[in-house]
Amino acid sequence: MREVVRVPTVVTTETKARAGSSVGELPVLEAPRKVAPKDARELSRTFFNRMAVLEEGTHEYQYARNTLIEMNMSLVRYAAGRFRARGDEMEDIVQVGTIGLIKAIDRFDISREVEFTSFAVPYIVGEIKRFFRDTSWAVHVPRRLQEARVELAKATEELSSRLGRSPSVAELAALMNLSEDEVIEARVASNGYNSTSLDAAIGSDDEDAALSDFIGVEDPALELFEDFHTLAPLLVELDDRARRILHLRFVEEMTQSEIGAELGISQMHVSRLLSRNLEKLRKGMLDGAG
Repeated sequence: MREVVRVPTVVTTETKARAGSSVGELPVLEAPRKVAPKDARELSRTFFNRMAVLEEGTHEYQYARNTLIEMNMSLVRYAAGRFRARGDEMEDIVQVGTIGLIKAIDRFDISREVEFTSFAVPYIVGEIKRFFRDTSWAVHVPRRLQEARVELAKATEELSSRLGRSPSVAELAALMNLSEDEVIEARVASNGYNSTSLDAAIGSDDEDAALSDFIGVEDPALELFEDFHTLAPLLVELDDRARRILHLRFVEEMTQSEIGAELGISQMHVSRLLSRNLEKLRKGMLDGAG
């Protein structure tokens, strides 16, 4: 039997039109991501030339833009591969790099006669680096301080080599053209770049001692004492019946019906009194905490 070779990548407009669909003068690509990089460069010129004369928002424009993204994903995978050693999920890096690719496509000007690959790769790499810069910190730090940390590290290394000792804040400030306060702020911000596990061992003599052993924790008993201390004078301000109802409800743990029978009032009346007095106590507690 004669073997039939199917080429799934490019379907001409004429063929697609016979099937009842058309995208103007552009070829229809069934699998844009499978286009070889060399072919993608040639086809990209065709698509960019067509996009230059199309109105944004039209079906053909969107098709051209989406196909360019899919067709040039090999550039993103190439750029993302350079960051494989960072340990982050490769899928996340590719997604971020795709944002750079989209920006490059939207800003590319075919009339400048620059290869799209040369234009796009810096956008893709820049977006990935920005991702690492913004997400690699253990705590959120403003971007200006993230950038100052890098400059501080360079200045510290340069002055240490030149002076043979650790530079002072004043010396760093002079080299970096910053105030001493700004240098100190950058130093403090540097502490946010890395974090230490609470299970990390402290000291070399006792390996069982962990950092968490030296960090204080909230004491529920102390918090309860503070609440009682705040609540006591508020209870004194209530009348005898209100205090009696609260005692029966929360100390004796009686139901509202049982309290009503004990005091000779209806369950509905007990409910209203409880709600009113609890709201009064709650407001007093909040005001006291403020």
